[in-house]
Amino acid sequence: MIIALEEAKYRLENFRKDITELGSALRIDELRKTVTEMEETTTAPEFWNDQENSGKVLKEIKRLKDKISNYEALENRLEDAITLAELAIEENDESLVEEVESDVAAIEKEEERQRIEVLLSGEYDANNAILSFHPGAGGTEAQDWAQMLYRMYTRWGERHGYNVKLLDWLDGEEAGLKSATILIEGPNAYGYLKGENGVHRLVRISPFDASGRRHTSFTSVEVMPELDDDNNIEIKEEDLEITAHRSSGAGGQHINKTDSAIRITHIPTGIVVGCQTERSQLQNKETAMKMLKAKLLEIKEREKLDKIDDIKGIKTKIEWGAQIRSYVFMPYTLAKDTRTGYEDGNIQAVMDGEIDGFINAYLKMNAAR
Repeated sequence: MIIALEEAKYRLENFRKDITELGSALRIDELRKTVTEMEETTTAPEFWNDQENSGKVLKEIKRLKDKISNYEALENRLEDAITLAELAIEENDESLVEEVESDVAAIEKEEERQRIEVLLSGEYDANNAILSFHPGAGGTEAQDWAQMLYRMYTRWGERHGYNVKLLDWLDGEEAGLKSATILIEGPNAYGYLKGENGVHRLVRISPFDASGRRHTSFTSVEVMPELDDDNNIEIKEEDLEITAHRSSGAGGQHINKTDSAIRITHIPTGIVVGCQTERSQLQNKETAMKMLKAKLLEIKEREKLDKIDDIKGIKTKIEWGAQIRSYVFMPYTLAKDTRTGYEDGNIQAVMDGEIDGFINAYLKMNAAR
């Protein structure tokens, strides 16, 4: 047991260099200076005259402070763990082995999480994420698969302390969903989830097939950043077809059963967005417009277009060959990403939202390019 403590202490001491390098990558000293300068601006009497700007400044100060405090907490936890390991060795206290090894695992995990954050340097990576689910061909089977993915990402968001908000839902014919949209609110939500955009493939014995045959289903997951209201995207009023309808489907008491739900079609591209969970038709329209702008921006940047007007509305087919990841329930269990090669055989854990391995592998692959 003392050998285990010595090994744990050795690993912890080696972490000092890694965490110092992490501090440099995060530019912690620069962040501290930036926070001090930004806090000084809040003391000016005219700072509070512009409520919108002051709110943004305070939000940014909090974001930077959180990043600094998370790093400092990691530093402190490392030193506390080293002290505990040294004490256990000195006292020959085997009862502390489990606690020290637990600290080693937790520090490794947190250091990895913060190192991944360094990769989130895209323009919209810090933003909230909007996820939309669209089943491919296959009727009930595909619609059920779409709902399983909806649950997976909802669980992922909840596991990470994000606020997950249902924006739009259209029930499937017998089970599952025809379409759904959620907002995942929290720091770097879009940065983490942007690589989840694409077609997801499922192979399983269908619970809807009385013959017990194996089925392959596809669902498209669209991931977009939620944009600030001041984002400079102009959409012509004549390009929009706006309809109101009665809210329906999942959500129970969270959805108003009135004609306040809004669906917006962008005529030039055929893109359709909807919102039905806000309290009024006006609020639903505002949220749907945010979704539309986010979708148009995502297409514009992905296709490297000069302006929104250049978007032609080309849609990827939700079918074999277009998938980014496969989830196999039968004849074996495996989730495998076709881009990174990362795989996980614990399919139940994956469907319960444990997808950080896939997310991190994608971010590292992109950083290496």
